[in-house]
Amino acid sequence: MSSNPNIAFIDLKAQQERIRPLLDKALTRVLDHGQYIMGPEIGELEEKLAAFTGAKHCIACSSGTDSIILCLMAKGLEPGDVVFVPTFTFVATAEAPALAGAVPFFVDVLPDTFNMDPASLKDAIVEARKMGLTPKGVIAVDLFGQPAEYNEISTIAEQEDLFLIGDAAQSLGASYGNRKVGSLCELTPTSFFPAKPLGCYGDGGAVFTDDDDLADLMRSLLVHGKGTDKYDNVRIGLNARFDTIQAAVMIEKLAIFPSEVDARDKVAARYGELLSGMAGVPVVAEGSTSVWAQYTVKLPKGVDRDAVQAALSAKGVPSAIYYPIPLHAQTGYLSYPKISNGLPVSEDLSARVISLPMHPYLETNQQDYIVSALKSALKDQQ
Repeated sequence: MSSNPNIAFIDLKAQQERIRPLLDKALTRVLDHGQYIMGPEIGELEEKLAAFTGAKHCIACSSGTDSIILCLMAKGLEPGDVVFVPTFTFVATAEAPALAGAVPFFVDVLPDTFNMDPASLKDAIVEARKMGLTPKGVIAVDLFGQPAEYNEISTIAEQEDLFLIGDAAQSLGASYGNRKVGSLCELTPTSFFPAKPLGCYGDGGAVFTDDDDLADLMRSLLVHGKGTDKYDNVRIGLNARFDTIQAAVMIEKLAIFPSEVDARDKVAARYGELLSGMAGVPVVAEGSTSVWAQYTVKLPKGVDRDAVQAALSAKGVPSAIYYPIPLHAQTGYLSYPKISNGLPVSEDLSARVISLPMHPYLETNQQDYIVSALKSALKDQQ
């Protein structure tokens, strides 16, 4: 094996070097006009993001978690209402309905795409009603960058009179059929956390919608429920505004984002070729694209994942586990309902997945080194 080629799990430094002069100018403009809250860059970014996704409205906000909460508040959830969520995802997907006073109900995911299993959702809806609960909505998650199975899930939601929210914290820039993420369902929250494919240099998020009324309502909710004036608060709201400086950063990042998405896809395709037969590589559903927020593989059954991760680390290869504990098994969520026939796919994935370095600036020699290190780590366990 060649010497360690200095690998980053997510290389934000290389991206920053590419656009540093533009970032410096953008930040200087904000410092010059001094409108640090709700400055003109906010509206400019929202317009550009809406055009990028094909959505009519983009409402920028303070974080990905707040973007989900805004959606749920806009839908008027009442205490005890049930929102169905996958258990194999980041905690914010379940945290948001719990904070909104609703009941997150955990369903399983598919073994190939890692996204919500429509069959598990259907069973969960039946069970929730038998328990005397009131199903109100579904939050589908586009895990690791690939859109969920929206055709099936939206059909189920329509049949059961449930709203559908597409959690796109990891998938902005991907597509489903001939539509881009942001225009796949009534409400699409997303995150601009720095590690996301399109991230800022702090916390941030947005909601996409084509509904004029929902857009107006969320613009009120994110500023303390303001009416015609910020001191005329017509409803209970949040302090969920997006910072002007972060919007300035995002405008410059959005300009190069399409080229980065292409580069991510090439890195993922090469990983798929190199890792074939060594580990379970991620599958992109026909008609979909992914932005590869993470490149997550399934290790063979029986492999000691901790030993693999330690072996990679010893050779300078960073890795991560997304996610080591499904939500239904986490202490804060043990009291919430889950599908009674179990969540075997999510539990199996949590025990076997490992994410490898993934970013648009990953060089082929670095990728070769990563794959060689993983191959060596797996061979040691044979």
